[in-house]
Amino acid sequence: MARSQTPLRIEQAALQLFNDYGEPNITTNRIADELDISPGNLHYHFRTKQDLIDTLFEQFERRMLGLLAASEIEQTDIEDAWFFLHLVFETITEYRFLYRDLVELCIRSSDLHRRMRGILKLSMQTADQLMGGLIRAGRMQANQQERESMVRNIVLISSFWIGFDQILESRQQPRPDRAVWQVMTLVSPYLKGEAKAQFNELASAYHHP
Repeated sequence: MARSQTPLRIEQAALQLFNDYGEPNITTNRIADELDISPGNLHYHFRTKQDLIDTLFEQFERRMLGLLAASEIEQTDIEDAWFFLHLVFETITEYRFLYRDLVELCIRSSDLHRRMRGILKLSMQTADQLMGGLIRAGRMQANQQERESMVRNIVLISSFWIGFDQILESRQQPRPDRAVWQVMTLVSPYLKGEAKAQFNELASAYHHP
């Protein structure tokens, strides 16, 4: 394989191993063994494991910021919100080691901490925009305190559902669809009219205990 493909192969192997076993449990030697390359070859492209983590985080950050920036709309409906959340949770699933080992990674890297904090804050802004869009469209009714509580709980579930799922059902792969359903159940008590019926229809299709 051409030398230019080696960094990509390293990134893909590291992401898989980090996701499966947790970043703290994987060394650069383990990644090199997985690819059947020398440790020196790996370190030629990524001087340290933190360099590799930073590269993967940049990919994740780019994806998340693209999704969150695209969510600025005046009005929305339940299907739009559901689809948006599904895209977000699919991205989190793909880079789930970042959330699985979130606290430790942030302690080790102040830059990663700062940037992840920015993503969480933007996620809260986006969740608030979605709530506002539903309210402006007449599909939801909630006062300011209820709205703020929903926003915080949505981002809280989004940030820690990976750890919950992997502890409770360690033999199963993470389920973005179930995470979306869990988030939307926070919203459902405040839905009105057709929006409530639309939620029930989507929930019956997506919810698998």
